[in-house]
Amino acid sequence: MAEFFTPERPPRRVLIIKLRHHGDVLLTSPMFTVLKKAWPDVEVDALVYDDTQAMLTSHPYIDQVHTIGRNWRKQGYFKQFSLYRGLVKTLKAREYDVLINLTEHWHGARLARRLKPRISVGFRPDKRTGLARWRWVNAFTTLYPAIQDNTRHMVEVNLDALRRIGIHPATSDDKRTLFVPGEEAEAFVQERLKAFGLTSGTYILVHPTSRWMFKSWDIKSLAATVDALASRGLPVILSAAPSREETEYMDKLRAAITQPVFDLSGKLNLKQLGALMKHARVYFGVDSMPMHLASAVGTPTVAIFGPTGAIKWAPWGVPHRVITAGFTCQPCGKDGCGGSGVSDCIMAITPQQVLSAIDTLLLESKP
Repeated sequence: MAEFFTPERPPRRVLIIKLRHHGDVLLTSPMFTVLKKAWPDVEVDALVYDDTQAMLTSHPYIDQVHTIGRNWRKQGYFKQFSLYRGLVKTLKAREYDVLINLTEHWHGARLARRLKPRISVGFRPDKRTGLARWRWVNAFTTLYPAIQDNTRHMVEVNLDALRRIGIHPATSDDKRTLFVPGEEAEAFVQERLKAFGLTSGTYILVHPTSRWMFKSWDIKSLAATVDALASRGLPVILSAAPSREETEYMDKLRAAITQPVFDLSGKLNLKQLGALMKHARVYFGVDSMPMHLASAVGTPTVAIFGPTGAIKWAPWGVPHRVITAGFTCQPCGKDGCGGSGVSDCIMAITPQQVLSAIDTLLLESKP
């Protein structure tokens, strides 16, 4: 279907749909850059869950960010129907020529049918069979092979949806993820750094938690790593989300650390966290959305990986080091060994491995 549009005859508007979590949404950011570089006059919109919109707002190549409430399904049938009808009306008014759906969610298939773009792109289903497969396949004009294993980075998988309709990244820079904290967040972080007596590019940011806590490292090993860095006179700032699980983890970590550090755990919104990462010399964390956020603001990144794919989800577009224990069962995708919530492949990683990786990036980023 790519023959409908050419550089001389581009579409007017494109809608990209990504109804997943924060990190997944952030990894779609190169698509907007690639589209605008290929079709400079096209308007490119996004549709995401409302709680993830901060990942894309202020992106210089996105015209509008539309949202679906993640809690709509809890509103009752009539309220949900009303909200969805309002969304469809808004999207119809945009008259999209191209729709690209990047998840398995049925919202994308339904919208492809309702909005009737000239080209609608969805991934080729592997698991759906029978009527469900038929309904999915027939909702789109074009299907692309969305590789699900640990052989290709998720940024490239997303970009395959564009390649399928003849749009290829012109440069490697176009494929970089992008997050824009904004002036307000930048000012907030600069005030906090000033209060700490720190300046941009002088500190190491450690964000050791994830919404999936089975990805988190052993607290004793982490505390030893933080102490080793701080004892050298390297400023360390801690950050984490304000959830109960992450707060409990950070409480235990603070109790185990013996050296002075700075702490902004649970005190930042997503834009502020991105700004804090942007001005860090090196970022250290686990496979999580904040790791992708660090990459998207251009900060050298060290990340430990356990049950999740270190190829598919690695830091992207920045100097980085990925640390794994090299277990033969990696990546298993399980929530801890035997469903215990504790991943042996992460616990086997040593402080020396992490310190060596951080030291390498510190040398590379020496002021």
